[in-house]
Amino acid sequence: MSHFIFPDDGAEWRNESVQKPPKGRVCVRECGADAVLKAAHQNMATVWQGDFHNAVQVLSAMKKRVRKPSRARAGADAASLFHAHRMKQAQQGRILNMLAVEVGPGFILHNKRAPDIRAALLDVYEEADGKPFFLPLNLLLGFIGAHEWHKKGVAVSQIGGRIHVPFGVFSPLRGEYLDLLAQAPAEGFQTALDIGTGSGVLAAILAKQGIPSVIGTDTNPRAVACARANIARLGLEKQVEIRETDMFPDMRADLIVCNPPWLPAKPTSAIESALYDPDSAMLAAFLRDAPEHLNPGGEIRLIISDLAVHLGLRPADFLEKAFIRAGLRVADIMKTKPNHKKAADLGDPLAFARTRETTFLYRLKKA
Repeated sequence: MSHFIFPDDGAEWRNESVQKPPKGRVCVRECGADAVLKAAHQNMATVWQGDFHNAVQVLSAMKKRVRKPSRARAGADAASLFHAHRMKQAQQGRILNMLAVEVGPGFILHNKRAPDIRAALLDVYEEADGKPFFLPLNLLLGFIGAHEWHKKGVAVSQIGGRIHVPFGVFSPLRGEYLDLLAQAPAEGFQTALDIGTGSGVLAAILAKQGIPSVIGTDTNPRAVACARANIARLGLEKQVEIRETDMFPDMRADLIVCNPPWLPAKPTSAIESALYDPDSAMLAAFLRDAPEHLNPGGEIRLIISDLAVHLGLRPADFLEKAFIRAGLRVADIMKTKPNHKKAADLGDPLAFARTRETTFLYRLKKA
């Protein structure tokens, strides 16, 4: 979470990303998208004080102007295309985030026809501190949408229930990796660890498979609270315990599961930490340390996509070498093709890699 204080009057600007804050702000009751974009390119934020619905329309017009498709550079390698795509996304996001609203004490908007945003912001900030602040409208709409999803939840057939996820926690919308774990045999395992549990969905699947004792770990307090709430809602508290800790608890288990971030790149916001793992640090640490926490005859299950390979971000033999260094052998490999929309979207800038992606579950034993 990024908070910035304007030096001229001490007003606070909040953002969820590491984007550079504006150098100043102008307040308007109404104007067109072009005026907001012109100010944004001068690193000036536009604070909308007029009708809320009009502000949403202006933001929509800004998106049409900013989000224009670009041609891939001829001869560019996969990694260059990926980084260029991320840079373009970051630049577009920063421009769009220059249209803001002022949130008053108690998380109230004073704009005409403004929605009640208190519940959505409590999902993100947990409590109102009594001071006004400026918030990008695009981000606020994201908070509102995330709150609605949090209330509704995501149906997960593998557990026969729903997983409820607030903003800042990875949502289990890609069902293929859940299928892989649910289809893997679980007989004979009495204890299991779910490292980087996130929403707790994998820990819930392990419990539903009949494993008596499952411990999920995460360093993100928001994820820990989310996972605990989901486990309680599913009635699995007797089988599953969620701990806020870095990677492994001080214990051994029969089964260790991990679904680490799949792409070795730097996250630009808190929520991207579930997607990006700089230099594959978490993946490498998991494979290095997991054998020390495995009971004799136990099994490690790594769930990961090969998208990073097709994007040129990770050597094709990275995992093979990491397994050898960790003293692990591959007992079995389960795999499936992604079924989410982007995987079939030939217009996606990264379609050259997404159309070739495969999701794997590696079943690993000590060599």
